[in-house]
Amino acid sequence: MRPERIYCVYLLASAPNGTLYIGVTNDLARRMFEHRESLIEGFTKKYGVTHLVYFETFPTAADAIHREKRIKKYPRAWKINLILSRNPGWCDLTETLG
Repeated sequence: MRPERIYCVYLLASAPNGTLYIGVTNDLARRMFEHRESLIEGFTKKYGVTHLVYFETFPTAADAIHREKRIKKYPRAWKINLILSRNPGWCDLTETLG
């Protein structure tokens, strides 16, 4: 029997109120390792966006992708308020992933 997958929408920041990145993955711990070690070329490597400051989980990839697209459409101030609603200290949540 195949284990159930959990899909995550996540927000990274370079620093409090710094550059933001929004992504979706089915393995947040692996994806954070890739971001932190700069294993994949792109935005996060170029701008040093490696601190996990917010994430949400979803039962399906479609749900996660839909939420990611909606978050990306909101203005920056809304995204910052979203982060502050659960993580007012802009703590790096990577260590909480287990």
